[in-house]
Amino acid sequence: MDLQSLFSAVDIDFGALTLTVALRGAAIFLFGLLAIRLLLSLLDRTLKRSKSFSSLAPQAHVATKTVLGILLALVVLGSLGVEVTSLIALFSVAGLAVSLALQSTLSNAAGGLMLLVSKPFVIGEYVSIDALEGTAESIGLFYSRLITIDNKEIQIPNSQIAAARIVNFNRLGRRRVDMVFHADYSSSTQQVKTALRQAMDRFPQILASPQPEIYLSEYASSSIAYTARMWVKSADYWPVYFGMLETVRETFAENGVSMTFEHINVHMVKD
Repeated sequence: MDLQSLFSAVDIDFGALTLTVALRGAAIFLFGLLAIRLLLSLLDRTLKRSKSFSSLAPQAHVATKTVLGILLALVVLGSLGVEVTSLIALFSVAGLAVSLALQSTLSNAAGGLMLLVSKPFVIGEYVSIDALEGTAESIGLFYSRLITIDNKEIQIPNSQIAAARIVNFNRLGRRRVDMVFHADYSSSTQQVKTALRQAMDRFPQILASPQPEIYLSEYASSSIAYTARMWVKSADYWPVYFGMLETVRETFAENGVSMTFEHINVHMVKD
């Protein structure tokens, strides 16, 4: 195809295309390229400085470059005398078709933007999303990634996260450890509380305020239940939890408290 045919294909009157019009179109094109480059550079710097949106920098760069490139092409064609109304209508129809085909993808993108704006969690926080738990590793435009305690990677669609119940275990900085211990009926309440208090005193991670609490919480069929509540920093939750399980066994033995288990006493009565 020669140059004459090319211009005819885009409805340009080749004979009317003067040097002035051509130079104007070239100037608009060069200025547009420079403006696009400056805008993309500004966008990249802005996103990289943002902790929330830095992960979206590559996708935002490509999407912005594509949109600005199409707009520049339409402006240049319009300056050359091309009727761009039909082209705009064509792009509108194509955009509608693409949006319908990529409905789930666009839904994930909208969910990702919602997460970045509302910030129910940030990278590094331990969260529960419905039945999934893990440390937030990344928040992308379409998917977010969790790393579980046993080092499994979970990719979750952002649309699912946006509609899910999210529990953030780190946001408030501290957590309460609730533990229930069972002692034999033969052990006095004071003995059990003393043993539990001694176990708590062996963990400097337990915060003094709010003050740790111990309650007699239930008279069970084979034992008495005691509830121990203590506040710790979020990072110390599991070390204190598992440490208390071991230490309470020792302090119970030191204070003569019998740890019991579920059992049934049968009494034989002679007639």
